[in-house]
Amino acid sequence: MTHKTPRIFHLLQQAHSAVFRAADRFWRQEEGLTATQQGVLFTLSKGEGIPITTIADQLKMGKSSLTGLIDRMTERKLVRRETSAQDGRVQLIFIEPAGVRHVERSVFRVRRYNERLLEAFSPAEQQIIARFLNYVAHNADDIITNIPENSEPEIETKK
Repeated sequence: MTHKTPRIFHLLQQAHSAVFRAADRFWRQEEGLTATQQGVLFTLSKGEGIPITTIADQLKMGKSSLTGLIDRMTERKLVRRETSAQDGRVQLIFIEPAGVRHVERSVFRVRRYNERLLEAFSPAEQQIIARFLNYVAHNADDIITNIPENSEPEIETKK
């Protein structure tokens, strides 16, 4: 019997879509926020005045997509923008008290999501899952773009 390699790329896409669709639906219903807005708030809760490009990098988002999201969050007084005193081209984003309250309410839920995602796996398996996901997150560009030329599978043609 031959070992069939799992279709990891496909499974990652399915898992990502399913988890974030569910989270987005829940956050919208419970908090009136999208899962991405929650991600912005969690990122901002870790520091004061974070450049929008840093937030975009951490959330793996395009800066232009994030700019519109920040605009909507600013209107809701969840965050505020300030121009950097050191570099007038840089927009710093700060979390506002209403955003802090959202984060405080959400921390327990996110911890519980993590527990639920991993509860079917042993502690050793959980470490492997975490190592795999960290590897993918930090090496995605290299994984996708640097495939050796001779790695294409041979395609059989019928005669």
